[in-house]
Amino acid sequence: MKIKDFFLPTLREDPQDAEIESHKLMIKAGLIRKMAAGVYSYLPFGLIALKNVEKIIREEMNKAGALELLFPAIMPKELWDETGRWDIYGDEMFKVKDRKGRFFCLGPTHEEAVVDLARRELRSYKDLPKIFYQIQTKYRDEIRPRFGLMRAREFLMKDAYSFDTSEENLEISYKKMYDAYINIFERCHLDVIPIEADSGAIGGKVSHEFVVISDLGGESEFVMCPKCGYAANTEAAKSLDTDPNEVETELPLKKIETFDNRTIEEVSNFLNLPKSKLVKSLVYKIDGKYFLAIVKGDDELNEVKLKNFFSAKTLELASEDEVFNIFKAHIGAIGPINSPIEVVVDKRILKMKNFVCGANEDGFHFKNVNIGRDFNSNYVEDIRTVKEGDLCPKCGTPFKKFNGIELGHTFKLGTKYSEKMNATFLDADGKERYFIMGCYGIGVGRTLQAIVEKFHDDKGIIWPINIAPFKVEIVPINLNDEEINSSSNKLHERFVKEGIDVLLDDREDLSAGEKFNDADLIGIPLQIIVGRALKKEGKFEVKVRSSGERFTLDFEETVKFVLEKVKE
Repeated sequence: MKIKDFFLPTLREDPQDAEIESHKLMIKAGLIRKMAAGVYSYLPFGLIALKNVEKIIREEMNKAGALELLFPAIMPKELWDETGRWDIYGDEMFKVKDRKGRFFCLGPTHEEAVVDLARRELRSYKDLPKIFYQIQTKYRDEIRPRFGLMRAREFLMKDAYSFDTSEENLEISYKKMYDAYINIFERCHLDVIPIEADSGAIGGKVSHEFVVISDLGGESEFVMCPKCGYAANTEAAKSLDTDPNEVETELPLKKIETFDNRTIEEVSNFLNLPKSKLVKSLVYKIDGKYFLAIVKGDDELNEVKLKNFFSAKTLELASEDEVFNIFKAHIGAIGPINSPIEVVVDKRILKMKNFVCGANEDGFHFKNVNIGRDFNSNYVEDIRTVKEGDLCPKCGTPFKKFNGIELGHTFKLGTKYSEKMNATFLDADGKERYFIMGCYGIGVGRTLQAIVEKFHDDKGIIWPINIAPFKVEIVPINLNDEEINSSSNKLHERFVKEGIDVLLDDREDLSAGEKFNDADLIGIPLQIIVGRALKKEGKFEVKVRSSGERFTLDFEETVKFVLEKVKE
């Protein structure tokens, strides 16, 4: 391929709305272009790389025995009503109405579609097991699209669904997909860590995220044990409960004036007490009902755990006006004593003695509060977020905390969808039983961007050779020179004949420096510079983009070098 016949619009300056390096580079190197917030076009250079990632995914999924199909992107509301997810997905789902007034959605995922297929076509245990997969565009109306393809509103996903006759057989299918994911990301040169995760809107009892460690904040936070390797998303992580029961004599309850001090920090400083001796009181509206949630002052409440505890469809923090209407006091002055709404406390509160909480009166707090004596909780549950330094529940080693990029997610669904959609098969005894399911997703565009995020330097992208859109780029420094022009074209023709994906920079209007800068920016693994060495020695200068190594080789040596590198 010659650049003048291709379409590769590179940029010199960083795009203003790109927040992270991989996003900047994918725009500068001509891989993608933004159409709207969270909506991107793949340009030819980016699409070739994307297809290379898809190829790896297909090969590993096929090797694992999965069967590729393709569902419609648009699905009728009735299917989603069967599972209740038309309402559960809420504003994140794109909903449309046809000319007859019938509602459809643009698929954020395809559990309903695949279960509908299975209940129609898989009638007997003899038809099982089956694993179906597709690579298709998904749609989610992200409240804050960001980081390019990392959190987009339209994105490419590989989603797979397994159907089995028993939980034991689900374990086999799940292990096949788990292993396939490890192989896929290894072939993409990404060091993924499988971590325990919350199942979110997909559901199921067990799920794993496949994440790569990244400096990218606000994506996926997780904790990992450096000793035994246990790892979990902070939304799902448990920790060893080592808080000792505070051995103190219960002191008389006191109401004290705290003036305008409201935050944990302010009240802690004012009373000269550690944050661990205070509690946070937070009001949540859960499926339309208000609850008071209590955690220790040095902990953070985990909204995912709280939502899961109540199996809630919706959860939102109450506004200041709502809080005042309930408690007749503002946020920061409320507490569980004489609470007008039900109270749910984190289980660590049970071990506290003589703590401080709001008095449900502006400017006042209670001191020496004790659960059981001064108030009772309606619910006790682990609703805190695990922190770095908390102890691993398996071996007791302090956790390390990391930021990560989630690339894949696997779920053991069980009968969650088959029961709701009455999807059954006949077992060996002729009895109807519900399908036992798993589902498995990989963000294809996310994986591509994660590769760019990992493999780059201050000059541009450094493609792994199996992902690179082209394996070699020929960079003639002066096409007006007949010898350079002829040798460059001859080399290009040879690589095409050998089946090597090659790009020839045949632009006459750019200087050698501009071509070198572009070559480093787009990051093709092998660069062949046709210029000074050819004029002096009749040879070519071969540069390895990843290491910067340079070799001066004759024509056949250059061809052999490239062929060997591609084979490796």
